[in-house]
Amino acid sequence: MTTSGRSTVHVRDLRPHEIPAVVTLLARGMRDNPLPVAAFGEDPERRQRCVQALFGALFRAMRAQTPLVALDGEVIVGATGIAPSGSCQPTRTQTLSMLPSLLPLGPRPLLRVSKWTREWAALDPHQPHSHLGPLAVDAHLRGRGIGSQILGEYCRRLDLDHMAAYLETETEENVRLYRRFGFDVVAEQRVLGRPNWFMLRPGGGA
Repeated sequence: MTTSGRSTVHVRDLRPHEIPAVVTLLARGMRDNPLPVAAFGEDPERRQRCVQALFGALFRAMRAQTPLVALDGEVIVGATGIAPSGSCQPTRTQTLSMLPSLLPLGPRPLLRVSKWTREWAALDPHQPHSHLGPLAVDAHLRGRGIGSQILGEYCRRLDLDHMAAYLETETEENVRLYRRFGFDVVAEQRVLGRPNWFMLRPGGGA
């Protein structure tokens, strides 16, 4: 940690044995976002369990992911999922494999998640792209530049490969953050009644 309160962390590829810790971190970091609240209700502990089940199912099913993690020493403090081009939407087989983990959410939350993911998928670009998300920093460490360090490494790799990138976000604060890294809003739409922004970064960087 620097004296200014900004964290200097090491960003690297996720190792397979770290997946459970990353899923837990993502659930903690994203449980209070507008879409989890809309999908899973007002109880924060229930939301966290539901988000953890959802992300756990996604990480187990979508094995082409190439996630990044940020570490402060040996502790994972931030992470992002990254789906390589052509792998960001689950196949029918992958969707079926996730169902046993998602059925305990209950019928109404499951329907909301289905609507959420369908509406996101409908706007997915046709052009080849890397798909970013979910991205979260542990809640008590926000504002220390950790998310920016993850994004910096991600964009460095994108530019080496001359690859476009795409993401969805539901907060205006994140829109401002992603714009700093060359993403532009290409669509806006309400999902589960909440505003969402869909952002694209051209291949080769801005």
